[in-house]
Amino acid sequence: MSSIRIFILGALADRGAMHGHQLRLLATEEHVSEWADITVGGLYGAIKRLAAESLIEELRVEQPGNYPKRQVWGITENGRRVLVSLQLNGLREVMFKPDPFDLALTRLDFDHLENLPAIVEARIATFQGMLADQEAQRASVARYLTVAERIAMAHRTERLKTEIDWHRQLAERVGDIIADERNRKAIVDD
Repeated sequence: MSSIRIFILGALADRGAMHGHQLRLLATEEHVSEWADITVGGLYGAIKRLAAESLIEELRVEQPGNYPKRQVWGITENGRRVLVSLQLNGLREVMFKPDPFDLALTRLDFDHLENLPAIVEARIATFQGMLADQEAQRASVARYLTVAERIAMAHRTERLKTEIDWHRQLAERVGDIIADERNRKAIVDD
């Protein structure tokens, strides 16, 4: 599933023809990187790929004033069909990606076990910072969001809260993990 494809095709379908800079401004204005896996910097590459697939087409080139020439893009009929499919797939597909942290946790370096408590606490602090930023962002833009956008942002907030809770439980068990790793090492060494 490609969120950036949904964003570009959806923006062109909803708002009409735009050039890349307008799409970039829209992505920034809507803070899509806060609640979707879209980077504003990735828009131009995605535009080129969508054009190569004939999902969007160049309608004209503009050059207002001293600005550089800008290609203005519109969605094609095929692009509209693909957008509907992407939207439906985005609603139906469940994305739950493994966190590399889990694998690293099960493959600890015996010589660095003492670092684990600080690493877990640092992760908790990072998630707490992300949560605080997310809640501040939600509060600052809430009045501009649609009901669906508010709910999508709340989903990210709830996921962050769950990560914090899980990491707090992990922090309580770090001593057990270290003791178990040392015990396993002692058995292997015997």
